[in-house]
Amino acid sequence: MQIYEELIARGLIAQVTNEEEIKKMVNEGKAVFYIGFDPTADSLHVGHFMALCLMKRLQMAGNKPIALIGGGTGMVGDPSGRSDMRTMMTPEIIQHNCDCFRQQMSRFIDFSEGKAMMVNNAEWLMDLNYIEFLREVGPHFSVNNMLRAECYKQRMEKGLSFLEFNYMLMQSYDFYELFKRYGCNMQFGGDDQWSNMLGGTELIRRKLGKDAHAMTITLLLNSEGKKMGKTQSGAVWLDPNKTSPFDFYQYWRNIADADVLKCLRMLTFLPLEQIDEMDKWEGSQLNQAKEILAFELTKLVHGEEEAAKAQEGARALFSAGGSTVNMPTSELTKEDFRENTIDILTVLTKSGLASSRCLSLKVVPSRSISSIRSRRPSASRVSRRCSQSFKVRHSSMERSRFSRSRSRGTRWRRIPSPTVWPPDCIRRISSRGTPSFRSSLICLSCSTSPGPYSR
Repeated sequence: MQIYEELIARGLIAQVTNEEEIKKMVNEGKAVFYIGFDPTADSLHVGHFMALCLMKRLQMAGNKPIALIGGGTGMVGDPSGRSDMRTMMTPEIIQHNCDCFRQQMSRFIDFSEGKAMMVNNAEWLMDLNYIEFLREVGPHFSVNNMLRAECYKQRMEKGLSFLEFNYMLMQSYDFYELFKRYGCNMQFGGDDQWSNMLGGTELIRRKLGKDAHAMTITLLLNSEGKKMGKTQSGAVWLDPNKTSPFDFYQYWRNIADADVLKCLRMLTFLPLEQIDEMDKWEGSQLNQAKEILAFELTKLVHGEEEAAKAQEGARALFSAGGSTVNMPTSELTKEDFRENTIDILTVLTKSGLASSRCLSLKVVPSRSISSIRSRRPSASRVSRRCSQSFKVRHSSMERSRFSRSRSRGTRWRRIPSPTVWPPDCIRRISSRGTPSFRSSLICLSCSTSPGPYSR
């Protein structure tokens, strides 16, 4: 199976301008293609990860990728898929983000001489003369056609700024410049970029009288039709300082059953024959498929060593096996204790499982916190010594239940919050991962927990 047929089999191709010509170039290794990355943050995220995997596949087949960093287009901001205008960034922030992108992309693409290129469109966009640009590019674009583009249509109700309206022209001009400078004959991008990419092929045809091609990648959506790569706490980043290897692993380990095989095909480099065999798996076997997916993707992004640590830590927390050494931990200091005690709300906040004490109040009674008990014979005695429950008033999230119970004269109810540990009995908190607030607390000094938090 050649590379183009493999891309189809993996469900990666959404739309193409000239399938026969693209198929021929890609299979023969003659494609010089580019994918653009606007530096909207200081790290790439899961949405970029899919594009990087495609670049890696095509490079392995002999094609030459160009990673275009949007140092110029980042000054404007892409309106595609947005309901509002992007936050304006300073040139210093954009440059910093570009530098971070370069470092991360090197883990996926071989940029050694002649194999790939990394280019910043600030080289030609920042010094453009506005009048000359309008005269050179403007006559080749119809405003009527631009307004029919999907990327603009969804913004018309809330308002589209003239700044963002120029983005299609700038992206088209990028393709035009790359074609002239480096012989770039193809552009790849997300399916929501289709209109902008067609603008580039048309500009090249009108200005140079030559053919260029475009191909869009299927958007990574879950079974509910929502973009993947988002959690309750935000995007899933490729930078280990923003999303730890453990949390990255857990994100893929916890995806829905209906999404496992699709992600294995689209994102991993496992043979299709092996993935097709997994298509027959059912029930608990799907959990094994999720572990394979999580390990493979974590290995691609963070390396095999970090992937193994994340897998061991996850198994230690969620199943019978695995080493507790690789559990994610947070450390508490003496300043975190008041009068030689610490409550569970502070523990949740300091460990990062909750962003505030107010949110902690909602997490504790919602059965989102569970515990791990040690197998030591004395653990139960120490656990009773370490834990203590209090009667507390209803929190704001339980007012509806409080109102229903008022007729029975119930104004208080016992819920397991807060819990207090002596300061000499807690040093670190081990957590199952922040995205879904499903966590486990354990004292690593005496190997006990404060007990279960179920009503």
